[in-house]
Amino acid sequence: MLTFLTTSTSTTSSSSAMYIVVMVGFFAVMYFLMIRPQKKKQKEEQEMRDSIQIGDEVTTIGGIMGRVVTVKEDSLIIETGADRTKMKITRWAIQTNDTAQARTDAEKAAAKAAQEAEKAEKDKTRKTRRSKKDDEE
Repeated sequence: MLTFLTTSTSTTSSSSAMYIVVMVGFFAVMYFLMIRPQKKKQKEEQEMRDSIQIGDEVTTIGGIMGRVVTVKEDSLIIETGADRTKMKITRWAIQTNDTAQARTDAEKAAAKAAQEAEKAEKDKTRKTRRSKKDDEE
């Protein structure tokens, strides 16, 4: 009977240890699949809102599109429509900064074009060296 009690106690302790390991694993997976990407997205949105400048084209969470006229610490004044109606909105209400997105896209395209031009120049130099070697032979 004593051996029965010893084996049941060790089974219970290994079972509870396994339970703890499974729970820790579950929370780790939840963190990397849900919490971390959400925090990263929130950080990017906050950086976008902080980088708004006068003249940027923005869209609010309500779908209002306009051009930024005045930038204050926690609010903006945007100009909308053909009649140039001005509206005061809070920074957190900005969903997208179209001008900043266009700038980012343009910078990426310029970097890619510069990289391709550099690669083409290297290829041209290699071809020139090869043709000189062929002429010498």
